[in-house]
Amino acid sequence: MTATLASVQPGSFLTLHYRMAGPAGDVINTFEGKPATLTLGTGELSPALEAYLLGLAEGSRVTFELAAGEAFGERNPDMQQWLARQELIDMGDAAEQYQVGDVVQFPTPDGQGKFAGSVQQFRSDEKGDAVLFDFNHPLAGQPVTFEVHVIGIL
Repeated sequence: MTATLASVQPGSFLTLHYRMAGPAGDVINTFEGKPATLTLGTGELSPALEAYLLGLAEGSRVTFELAAGEAFGERNPDMQQWLARQELIDMGDAAEQYQVGDVVQFPTPDGQGKFAGSVQQFRSDEKGDAVLFDFNHPLAGQPVTFEVHVIGIL
């Protein structure tokens, strides 16, 4: 009797290495360090990326090329928002200095999680000081290379 390798199913708990890259290079790459652990269907990966994992056997190492917008949707201009400097001070460290390109973590309204925005630009005018954040995923609207090595499946 031969043992069959486990395959990725909805709800599987996975140990894996993965790399996501866009045209400008890697956004995340766990191959150089500790593998990631995640459960399919909990929102840790986008549904589009999870769909590519379904059916993969334990030990698989594959690379997928996703078309622009497939992995994280199209860029949404409404996801760029100005936040007054006072709002940022109220949420965190008053001495915090931001640079264009910084990624800032914000608490969700219910306080149970976090979401990130990247600093795009600054303004100082009669309305006061403000920072423009982009809350789109960094790979939204871009083609994505998704490389994965499924180490273990529970």
